[in-house]
Amino acid sequence: MTANSIRSFASGLLLAACLCGAVYFLGPSGEAKSTEEVQPIASTDELKAKLTEEGYVTITTEEWSATTDALKALQEIEDDSSAAEVEGEENVASIEKEVIIYRTILTVTPGMTSIDVGEALVRANIINKAIDFFNEVEKQGLANELKPGTFEVDSEMSLQEVISIIF
Repeated sequence: MTANSIRSFASGLLLAACLCGAVYFLGPSGEAKSTEEVQPIASTDELKAKLTEEGYVTITTEEWSATTDALKALQEIEDDSSAAEVEGEENVASIEKEVIIYRTILTVTPGMTSIDVGEALVRANIINKAIDFFNEVEKQGLANELKPGTFEVDSEMSLQEVISIIF
């Protein structure tokens, strides 16, 4: 760039800044004038009526406090009654205990790993965690001895029994 082009650019910037400053300082005062009429603020009753028309429920702070206090008292009564029910249920449960036993037929296909078998057992509600099954199989050194076949297992069996049936 030549000195004249730099001088011309700088003078253009100076002129633009001066014009912006003149408009800012000498222009209108900046107060926006609205052509719409300003409506007075509605009263509380008018606001409640409008909200009720729209489907909202309006209550005062005192009404809200009274409602929450009543709900808390009701919750305490329910908690007390449920505690009494639990004590009664424990007596019944000790007399008659119902146990749900899940049974499944597990099919091990070629290419399945012990992790796949563990996940299938979890889906069938036989065991809780597939990783526990995998870790026990690895600990016993049976990971490579998985053979395809069909096996019947149930949730009453221990992890060791399930492993001995499958492997």
